[in-house]
Amino acid sequence: MRPNHGDYSDYYNSYVNLIEGDDIINILYEQNKKTQDILNSFSEHKGNYRYADGKWTVKEVVGHLIDTERVFAYRALCIARGEKKSLPGFEQDDYVKEGNFNHRELFDLNYEFRLLRESNLLLFKSFTTEMLKQKGFANESSISVLAILFIIAGHELHHIKVLQEKYI
Repeated sequence: MRPNHGDYSDYYNSYVNLIEGDDIINILYEQNKKTQDILNSFSEHKGNYRYADGKWTVKEVVGHLIDTERVFAYRALCIARGEKKSLPGFEQDDYVKEGNFNHRELFDLNYEFRLLRESNLLLFKSFTTEMLKQKGFANESSISVLAILFIIAGHELHHIKVLQEKYI
């Protein structure tokens, strides 16, 4: 099952369109294995590398993936549980700036991301079809739980491609 176009704002089209297939739980599971292989290929020394001035380091990209997955998983949980209030957005650059990721070990960031995904998969697998179709509001836009899961996968895929193309 895939989200319908009206299940999320146009802003997320590029992320949702990156994902091939319908079985989002399996997609997220398989993606986690591939992503960990790629992230673990970076040495600790490479963790503070940025390919241009003003761009994030490898550690900051991983930290951004962690923060984003946490925020979106929280949104999915809230909406699946019937939350009616609009959930706040977040400013990714501010989160990265305040995340202190460059002072952490790359291994620890990679490990945290793997555990976060594994934990989220257990949550996401518990969602019924009705919960996946449930819509709520986040960042002042209507969104379904299913769309959030596709956005998580597409967002990760986008950043992993950037890491492969610009950082390796």
